[in-house]
Amino acid sequence: MSATVPARTETAKWDPQLVERTMSLLRPFLRLYHRSEVRGLDTFPDGGALVVGNHSGGLFPMDVPVFALGFYDTFGYDRPVYTLSHDLLMTGPTAGYFIRTGFIRASRDNADEALRSGGVVVVFPGGDYDVYRPTFAENRIDFDGRTGYVRAALQAGVPIVPVVGIGGQENQVYLSRGTSLAKLLRLDKLLRSKILPISIGFPFGLSAVIPVNVPLPTKIVMQALEPIDISERFGPSPDVDEIDTYVRSVMQRALDELAAERRLPVIG
Repeated sequence: MSATVPARTETAKWDPQLVERTMSLLRPFLRLYHRSEVRGLDTFPDGGALVVGNHSGGLFPMDVPVFALGFYDTFGYDRPVYTLSHDLLMTGPTAGYFIRTGFIRASRDNADEALRSGGVVVVFPGGDYDVYRPTFAENRIDFDGRTGYVRAALQAGVPIVPVVGIGGQENQVYLSRGTSLAKLLRLDKLLRSKILPISIGFPFGLSAVIPVNVPLPTKIVMQALEPIDISERFGPSPDVDEIDTYVRSVMQRALDELAAERRLPVIG
């Protein structure tokens, strides 16, 4: 009787050759259309690391491809970049492709396995709440009180690397997250969504996700900050809320600096 072969985990399905081909295809678009830059990778730590970022771009967020391109161009394709993702990305005919290029379900177990394997794990604690923040708050760090990322770093014993991005939220004018409208339409029950974002973009103008507007060619800059060694900075019994407050504060300072550099929306 043959032994049962255990199923391969999502992290084990990462395919560096496919990732390299994907980056080759994305590079002209990111470099030319978004004039992307990733700064600060010279201080990026070895081994497992939890990258914590602000999320921008609405329906077309470019944070992951911009960061991944900068990371792989700097360090090569021996060290995987994983992104904690919503279950919806893991369904349908494209699920296999996303998993092979580093997108994994956002669970504590997946994060722990990826981090302990020496991988880089990208997480956007603010999720859809952050990615659809209104234009008037585009340069504000707000995770909506979510602190699970801190526990993930503590459990795996890895540093947190804050990364801030600017420009992505300029691809449209975001008017509102539409939380009241989503509640009125009971989208939380029907689609597990607490928002129905309203924006103005090209070419259709006013949109509540549909009709889908084309993202503007806004310049996107991402800045990787100094890694945070949790035990070194906060001691052997760290407080989760204290760590979260510190992470958000250093990210806000860095984002303010990027905003001060920016001359014009979209142009950069």
